[in-house]
Amino acid sequence: MSRRTSRPRVAAPRITPAAPCPCGLPTTYGDCCGRFHSGTAAAPTCEALMRSRYAAFVVQDAAYLLRTWHPETRPPAVDFDPALRWTGLEILDTTEGSAFHTTGTVTFRAHYTDDGRPDSLHEKSRFTRHEGAWVYATAVFVD
Repeated sequence: MSRRTSRPRVAAPRITPAAPCPCGLPTTYGDCCGRFHSGTAAAPTCEALMRSRYAAFVVQDAAYLLRTWHPETRPPAVDFDPALRWTGLEILDTTEGSAFHTTGTVTFRAHYTDDGRPDSLHEKSRFTRHEGAWVYATAVFVD
């Protein structure tokens, strides 16, 4: 059994409502993903939900991530790696996922650094509606 080293806890980046939104859209966090995180609005499409979930990883909003995860696949908790910093999001493809659909997919590449080393996560996520709201259901790693 290998011994796991404990990394010191590092605070999430402080993002104000006036700051650029981490999801990459050209608007402020407060007008974009921040309103979904605070609960004052719901993501209208699965792409908007994907972007807001990425932003939730950036700001380490575990409550939002769990709230927007389908109950059948939701983990009991979200654990953030203190050495990981999310640095950018590319939406590569979307299928369905509008106000007229009940399911949709978003293929994306999320860039990050791990202990300062750059890397990326390439994933195709599946979303569905649950009790009227978009939720993350499952994913397949593309690379």
